[in-house]
Amino acid sequence: MVQKVYITKTASFFPNLPVGNDEMEDYLGYIGGKKSRVKSIILRQNGIKTRFYALDKEQHITHSNAEMAALSIKKLLPEKKDRDDVQVLCCGTSTPDQMLPSQAAMVHGAAFSHPMEIFSLAGVCMTSIAALKTAYMSVLSGNSKNAICSNSELVSPVLLSKFFEEEYHFLKAIKENPILAFNKDFLRFMLSDGAACCYLQNNVSPGVNLEINWIETISFANQYPACMYMWGDYDEEGVFRSWKEFDGKEILEKSVWCIKQDIKLLNEVVVVRFVDAIEMALNKYHVNGDSIDYVIPHISSMYFYNLLAEELERRDICLPTEKWFTNLTTVGNVGSVAIFAGLDELVHSGRLIDGNKILLLVPESGRFTYGVVLLTVKCA
Repeated sequence: MVQKVYITKTASFFPNLPVGNDEMEDYLGYIGGKKSRVKSIILRQNGIKTRFYALDKEQHITHSNAEMAALSIKKLLPEKKDRDDVQVLCCGTSTPDQMLPSQAAMVHGAAFSHPMEIFSLAGVCMTSIAALKTAYMSVLSGNSKNAICSNSELVSPVLLSKFFEEEYHFLKAIKENPILAFNKDFLRFMLSDGAACCYLQNNVSPGVNLEINWIETISFANQYPACMYMWGDYDEEGVFRSWKEFDGKEILEKSVWCIKQDIKLLNEVVVVRFVDAIEMALNKYHVNGDSIDYVIPHISSMYFYNLLAEELERRDICLPTEKWFTNLTTVGNVGSVAIFAGLDELVHSGRLIDGNKILLLVPESGRFTYGVVLLTVKCA
């Protein structure tokens, strides 16, 4: 008999109160003491109305990345006896609190009181599916009877104005127009903090369960350079360099530690390859779009919502927006957390019925990697 794996519980955690569009720079600060000139354009395109920051208006961090992950896990399993039964912890994040120790080690220490097997997954948004697949394979193989997939992001401190001031003053000193490059500024008004997690088991529990039918991941990194990056940058010759190759002055003047994205490359590649990956996965498992009841697409911006829908329609892939579920406009782009925050909201919406099929779609523009997951609702 083939082992089955179920997501039996989901949970999410967002820090503090929602932050509206008019308040963002009260938390993130003003670069060069001035309001951003592109903020209104970016917000109009991304459609986000509120997001969450683990910050106060004095720019103090209120929750660490590991703390948010632990709080979501304690929401997932409120009873210590249930947490004590967890055998495997798989953690994904783009923004750990430190380079060493690993994210999973820090979350293990914050959320649990017993020894266990742990895995840390690195990357950008696809750390969500990488962590899910690691947890899934552990249970599927019989390595464990259960596992937690945890994703969390603390990105707001990287977006603070103080980290761009040196670059701003450098641009001003060399008589360039001191406006932060769009590929840096636009991310300041898209990203959000939070955590979400799933509990995987080899049997169902009372309530709504999600059988994992399959998980497919596809990378096109062999074909494209880095598009979203942090702690690295391109040099004058266009060669991507690690932060280890820059001196301290260059790190400050180029804001090397800050998250950036090549907008031109993003627009050229991300949607086309996203639909390539979706098509490859559906064909591999012989799934027709008509059989899908809900689609949860992780999209960084509502700008890409319509572009994705148009490309799917153009290729005759039957996944119309009437089936889509997203909470992007209310929680913001939470990176690797987004797909499970959306799933958690759908699970607790009361909409799901036995037999419903849910398709999870995750793009990652780090170097263009994609994930596609099929789930079937099993009510017990």
